[in-house]
Amino acid sequence: MAMPPPPPTGMPPMGPMGPMAPMAPMGPMGPMGPPPAADMPGMGTMPVMHAAFFWGHRAQVLFRDWPGDRAGAGMYVLCLLIVLALAALVEALSAASRGVSSRRPAAVLALTGLHAVKMALAYLVMLAVMSFNVGVLLAAVAGHAIGFLLARSAVFRQATPGDAPQNGALIPSEAEPKP
Repeated sequence: MAMPPPPPTGMPPMGPMGPMAPMAPMGPMGPMGPPPAADMPGMGTMPVMHAAFFWGHRAQVLFRDWPGDRAGAGMYVLCLLIVLALAALVEALSAASRGVSSRRPAAVLALTGLHAVKMALAYLVMLAVMSFNVGVLLAAVAGHAIGFLLARSAVFRQATPGDAPQNGALIPSEAEPKP
């Protein structure tokens, strides 16, 4: 079978469906892989992204180069404390909005704003955990646990009259005479 003659200079090669676009150079992974680094202008060294949990203070959480390698483990500990506080705040905001019901437009708007802030903080905690750093995961879990303990459990809440008998009062089941 005879090959068609090459197109004149300046014309794209012709395929069975018409002119063909010039082919991009293939990277190391074939035509679907990323192009070689030399073909990406402006791209410096990219940070290592972990796909499995790891230990260590050299992590990137939420923001570029934060906490990074700065000042050893001090910035990492600060990062863990911030993640812990964010997770605890999510639980506190969740408890604050619980049980509040009102039909007044101002109250409904306030609850909606509170919910939006709570969800934004919850997503920040989720993104921090997605750094795959075990310390960040433990800080997030501890923050949620501490927030639950402080905001939702009855441990630190002041008792209300319906919670427990006061001053030797009888429990309602004991006050009724038995037949």
